[in-house]
Amino acid sequence: MKRIVFFAIAAFAAFPLMAQENYKAISKEDSVKIYHGQDAYQVKTYTQKFKSKKPKNIILMIGDGMGTSQIYAGLTANHGNLFLSNFKNVGFSKTYSSDNYITDSAAGGTALSAGIKTYNGAIGVNPDTLDVKTILELAEENNKSTGLVSTSAITHATPASFIAHQPSRNMYEAIAADFLQTDIDLFIGGGYKHFTQRKDGKDLTVELKKKGYQVLQDIDEIAKVKSGKLAGLTADEHNPRYDERGDMLPVATETAINLLSKNNKGFFLMVEGSQIDWGGHQNDAIYIVEEMLDFDQSIGKALEFAAKDGNTLIVVTADHETGGLSVSGGNLSTGDFKGGFTTGGHTGIMVPVFAYGPGAENFTGIMENTDIPKKMMELFGFSMPK
Repeated sequence: MKRIVFFAIAAFAAFPLMAQENYKAISKEDSVKIYHGQDAYQVKTYTQKFKSKKPKNIILMIGDGMGTSQIYAGLTANHGNLFLSNFKNVGFSKTYSSDNYITDSAAGGTALSAGIKTYNGAIGVNPDTLDVKTILELAEENNKSTGLVSTSAITHATPASFIAHQPSRNMYEAIAADFLQTDIDLFIGGGYKHFTQRKDGKDLTVELKKKGYQVLQDIDEIAKVKSGKLAGLTADEHNPRYDERGDMLPVATETAINLLSKNNKGFFLMVEGSQIDWGGHQNDAIYIVEEMLDFDQSIGKALEFAAKDGNTLIVVTADHETGGLSVSGGNLSTGDFKGGFTTGGHTGIMVPVFAYGPGAENFTGIMENTDIPKKMMELFGFSMPK
């Protein structure tokens, strides 16, 4: 009966889907396969010495749609080096969902947030549509600070999977309302209209302000915040691609770390480079490379903090690969890259897992995507939810 209700809800919720999912709409004539190199940014090498065996803080960084080819495209474009090169502990994750060999971002996000396999489209619920506890919620219960950062709408599948519990990823307004049911310290991403232009007539930003959040829309103003709770809603729906939004993601990542690290009991932060996936959907090598380099520079911000702090674990992975990207040519000296694609959708290939910091050695070998949050929960000393 629950699944029947779910499908009815999902069908109703699909009406606003076009605007939210329009990044998937392409024709093969729009395919862009060649990226011409630009000047490389400098990549610093960081020490591998840490202060403890277990972390006080964890930063989970998800490159949506990021497989090994996307990483190598970015490495090529940056003339042979990425901040990811600092990660010495590397493994692979199997990404299938409970009902499909090819996962979507909702099931993939829930696997990474709660350690359970669920059906495609599920947000923080199990295959029976029952709520499952996420690592972000466990961190809140253990008095750690918590945050979410994304270049998509903050109500989109991946970030939503860490904070919301809904039977369908398309229920954006219900997902926005779920933010009010938590004590998350900060979130930065798009989705402003899901809080303000709602069918129920409510303006959830008013409620956020009552709960003590600073509600801001401009990334320059967001970057100035030095303390307190923060709701950074940087676009009505999704943020634009990198060539329009600029360094929003590295700035948001650094801002989040600066605010969350004020808690002596530690923090959990999830950062998503959402639009690597969208470049794959659009079979656009330029889009992929630009988003990959932006995500890597955000990793650089996390590494800069973690190397100084010595008590912070960074885990970098993906929910799935998108586009079936192949590396068909390139030049490490010039940064030129040429790629081909096998699909405009997701693929079932394993995705990489990188770890840096206390406990990083636990993230090697081939694992289930559900193992990643379980390992993080164990390193935090949390009891696994039943």
